Amino acid sequence: MGLLQTIRFALQRVRGKPAAQCTHLDQIRDVTPSSTGCQQCLELGDSWVHLRMCMTDGLVLCCDSSKNKHASRHAHEHAPVHQIVRSMEPGEDWFWCYTDETLLAVPRSEA
Repeated sequence: MGLLQTIRFALQRVRGKPAAQCTHLDQIRDVTPSSTGCQQCLELGDSWVHLRMCMTDGLVLCCDSSKNKHASRHAHEHAPVHQIVRSMEPGEDWFWCYTDETLLAVPRSEA
């Protein structure tokens, strides 16, 4: 996530509403987390800052504040699908769309 994306994300969280409409909602599936940590970081012997879960396949990957940025790499490698991730951090209930660079609230039935 570049500086502009980071600022956009922070502003959306503070405002509590998205800056744009997400066009990838059809990619959200009923998925189960594939692991309790970033599997790719574990295989490399690395650590992560925060975890994100791909809402298309359930892969748990590290965030863009982490050294390896596996979640955004996964989205870029699988574009135009696999664009929405969910925060796996306790107390955080949000989705992020990489393509539309927008924050989405998790529907109450999934929270």
